[in-house]
Amino acid sequence: MAMLEVSNLSVSFATPEGTVNAVNGISFSLEKGQTLGIVGESGSGKSQLAFAIMGLLARNGTARGSAKFNGVELVGAPLSVLNKVRANQIAMVFQDPMTSLNPYMRVSDQMAEVLTQHRGMGKDAAVAEAARMLDAVRIPEARARIRLFPHEFSGGMRQRVMIAMSLLCQPDLLIADEPTTALDVTVQAQIMALLRDLQRDFGMATLLITHDLGVIAGFCQDVIVMYGGKVMESAPVDPFFDSPCHPYSRGLLHSLPRVDQEDAALFSIPGSPPNMTRAPKGCPFQPRCSNALALCSDYLPPLTEFAPNRKRACNVPVEAL
Repeated sequence: MAMLEVSNLSVSFATPEGTVNAVNGISFSLEKGQTLGIVGESGSGKSQLAFAIMGLLARNGTARGSAKFNGVELVGAPLSVLNKVRANQIAMVFQDPMTSLNPYMRVSDQMAEVLTQHRGMGKDAAVAEAARMLDAVRIPEARARIRLFPHEFSGGMRQRVMIAMSLLCQPDLLIADEPTTALDVTVQAQIMALLRDLQRDFGMATLLITHDLGVIAGFCQDVIVMYGGKVMESAPVDPFFDSPCHPYSRGLLHSLPRVDQEDAALFSIPGSPPNMTRAPKGCPFQPRCSNALALCSDYLPPLTEFAPNRKRACNVPVEAL
């Protein structure tokens, strides 16, 4: 049995403008030690999918379907069940470490709270363990700097603090939601190398949410492409980059700058993502797709395997792309 089994998971939000259908029938599984990347434009539903798994949706959000972790159903689970799973077995690194860390609390207090709440440790022992974890994520002079406030760290160091906090209970699964957002390229590479080393050392599975295909290529074993709250394509990373088989996947890859084509115009996918208060009846990518067929406006086929371990949801034949 897979460590994480997500089946037909949907997320909607009640707003004054109407119901926003952010995630629509997502299914996937994650094995122990596996690294799965979820990629797509902003608004495709990636983060809300993760929040639904963690039970962290906003008050106006509703999750339907199933997300089982080691056989335990998380969707609709009571807080007592979620609190046993969160931090202890599943941890999450959020997008912005400056807003995720409490600016009024010292880092030592925030990190120690994880261990006192979830492991029952005393305050002094928890602070000492937190300092050891800061050493593990390569923060210089960790024992002195743990007493600082978040604003006294750089952006990259704050992200390391968030990673250290997420690993304090040595979880089986780490969900990293845009862990390199707002960091410069050099620090991004350091953070991703750090996550790779920590995954190897702790034996975690990792669910990486990003819009950066370069991060997917360098870090993940498998990839899921989301658009309009749906999965457009899923595949192992190498064949995906060799031959993407959905028009949206191809558009994302063609949008990447090429270092070997200095004078080439930068490609962009025309149009805008769909308004999910009025979710399209057929394929959500149809208005932006140069390969669209007449039936695409009314019908989106289910995610279907077309090659070993490769699936796509598209009416256009693979050979026609």
